[in-house]
Amino acid sequence: MMCDDAGLLMHAYLDDELDAAGSAAMARHLDACAACKARYETYAIMQKALSEPTLYRRAPDALRARWSTPAPAVAARPHAARRRSPWVFAAAAGFAAAMLLSTPAWLHWLPARGVGDAVVAQAISSHVRSLQGEHLMDVVSTDQHTVKPWFEGKLDFSPRVKDLAAEGFPLVGGRLDALEGHSVAALVYKRRLHVINLFQWPAEGTASAQAIAQEHGYTVIRWTGDGMRYVAISDVNEGDLKQFVLAFQNEANPAMTR
Repeated sequence: MMCDDAGLLMHAYLDDELDAAGSAAMARHLDACAACKARYETYAIMQKALSEPTLYRRAPDALRARWSTPAPAVAARPHAARRRSPWVFAAAAGFAAAMLLSTPAWLHWLPARGVGDAVVAQAISSHVRSLQGEHLMDVVSTDQHTVKPWFEGKLDFSPRVKDLAAEGFPLVGGRLDALEGHSVAALVYKRRLHVINLFQWPAEGTASAQAIAQEHGYTVIRWTGDGMRYVAISDVNEGDLKQFVLAFQNEANPAMTR
């Protein structure tokens, strides 16, 4: 199955409308394609968000009464109907486009979060958005000595860029992003077919231990050290992401024990 085919069948797969063979083919493709899997998980989060009871309100009694009162028979007005139709379809299309293009909007429909959880939500939003289209990397390189200088003049700090290919996490590039109102460096690593985003920006205060969260199929690990705040996120399993964080910490501070 190709990505174009998966895109056409994705909503049917999400709604469990495919036959057994189609479902199995989609499942295999999603396991092998990180981009399609990210898109599928985005749709799944949207579907969950749109089913939240807090989005719906009971119609006013006056309006309900109008619905329940039989309308007098009138002659059909095809011209009026035709005049309304473009507006109705345009409004529906506009809403759908806004939902698909504004990832943070539908994430905000989920239940209220604390400060730490808000960082997790923003990290998930940025990660999903980075996997769509050409948003993943501003600089494409496996060489840390190419990626690190690229950030010079674009940020008011120098990010720590590490080559972790020997640990099984090759560097593939980086980009500018934003979390918590800060301009951050986003380093992009790979774990087989999976993408790992590592966000970092300056932090005040002492170092903090790892905090791990899992939401919507993603694992997020946050920590503070060496004057920097870090957030790593991916759809790899928790063990792999922990291994990535440990490898980055050890490279950042050779004195740390493995």
